[in-house]
Amino acid sequence: MTEAHADIGVIGLAVMGQNLILNMNDHGYAVAAYNRTHARIDQFLAGAAAGREGITGAASLEDLARSLQRPRKVMLMVKAGDPTDEFIVQLLPFLEPGDVIIDGGNANFNDTIRRTALVESRGLLYVGTGVSGGEEGARYGPAIMPGGSAEAWPLVQGIFQAIAARTPDGVPCCDWVGSDGAGHFVKMTHNGIEYGDMQLICEAYQLMRDVLELDPEEIAPVFDEWNNGELNSYLIEITRDILSFRDEHGELVLDQILDAAGQKGTGKWTSVSSLDLGVPVTLISEAVYARCLSALKDERVAASQLLAGPAAMHGRDHPEYALGPTHRVVESIGQALLAAKIVSYAQGFMLMRAAAAEYGWQLDYGSIALMWRSGCIIRSAFLDRIKDAFDDAPDLPNLLVADYFRDVLRRCQGGWRATVQLAVKHGVPVPALSSAVAFYDGYRHERLPANLLQAQRDYFGAHTYERVDGVRGDWFHTDWIGSGAAASSTSYSV
Repeated sequence: MTEAHADIGVIGLAVMGQNLILNMNDHGYAVAAYNRTHARIDQFLAGAAAGREGITGAASLEDLARSLQRPRKVMLMVKAGDPTDEFIVQLLPFLEPGDVIIDGGNANFNDTIRRTALVESRGLLYVGTGVSGGEEGARYGPAIMPGGSAEAWPLVQGIFQAIAARTPDGVPCCDWVGSDGAGHFVKMTHNGIEYGDMQLICEAYQLMRDVLELDPEEIAPVFDEWNNGELNSYLIEITRDILSFRDEHGELVLDQILDAAGQKGTGKWTSVSSLDLGVPVTLISEAVYARCLSALKDERVAASQLLAGPAAMHGRDHPEYALGPTHRVVESIGQALLAAKIVSYAQGFMLMRAAAAEYGWQLDYGSIALMWRSGCIIRSAFLDRIKDAFDDAPDLPNLLVADYFRDVLRRCQGGWRATVQLAVKHGVPVPALSSAVAFYDGYRHERLPANLLQAQRDYFGAHTYERVDGVRGDWFHTDWIGSGAAASSTSYSV
């Protein structure tokens, strides 16, 4: 009989699974590894895990369960969706009450809510945890966002916080998020913000490339300068490196990459959730749609020959756009990038606040910002300011009204608006930058034209409306066409 020796079992030996196992072993944990394809186990033990004590392979799920110390902890690093459900069903007969199943994949939070209920109904514990940082993060320290069965946290806390990234002052980028799907919802929101950040950076790049006519290697120093200031972040840093990276033939790799972006679904889930919860996560949604538009490559090539735009004003020749990384236009683009980034994060935290109210989660927004401070893809110094804002005001309704962010937006607003105007003038698409301005202006306006919209709805559909001199929740109808018909509110409220 297999001796119970391992602290945790990991199922799934793709790169993320292997790197997490090596990370756990680096921190003194014994790990049992299992993969549906047994050859992958042998390759791992003979390759990346060769010569290591404390990493063993399991011949079957039953063998894996026998190798684990009680209470058993099994982490799934498999494809989201049906494969996760299949492994849970296969595992359950070999586990006992008090054991923990952990899903470390990019699961939809609704699936995690369902799976938590299923596993808990069998007397076991379930953890759905976001793991961010890619392959390098998994190997040397990711941001980890666990949620699910609260009783499981003391059982996995030691391992998770040992392998997690750390902030500059040594705090692990891992803490308990909340019940059932909370961890995966926070990870989903992280990925949505990641979509927004990446699109904003791409729009800044295209403005410098198409309007100022700077080459990628001329743009790289701009990103280097930004990375040494308020925009300091992992994505700004890697963009700087990408812009000047040449292959073995001396060619810029960036110029060889087709402009058709892919996606795995978490950005879409963020947008869908925002619609379900009635939260205007406009920038992230535009970032998702920008990827969809990029995928229409053949149609765009054909349309470029048919659809007119503004007359070209070449940057190298036009005195209004003289070259130089310190030029005022470049400075304005940087201000626009920073301001829009604030809006993106503000919308993400709005979404999490709405989800917490809807699903009964007790989310600590300062702690979430801290978890994103290192290890993950959106890691940046910027997140310290978010943590400070929520530490100062835990019930802060929106990041935009926090002192620091309000001051930055005031300082950057001129450059932000000038950048969007510049893009429109030259026909350069900036859906994320411009939607951020629109959201900001909408949020700061005391009165919006929704009164006209409600009048239209009441006119053609008798949907009723509230009055400025009435009590919220009291509904009125105007007989616009003299029909004499009664009406009742049929508004969809979120």
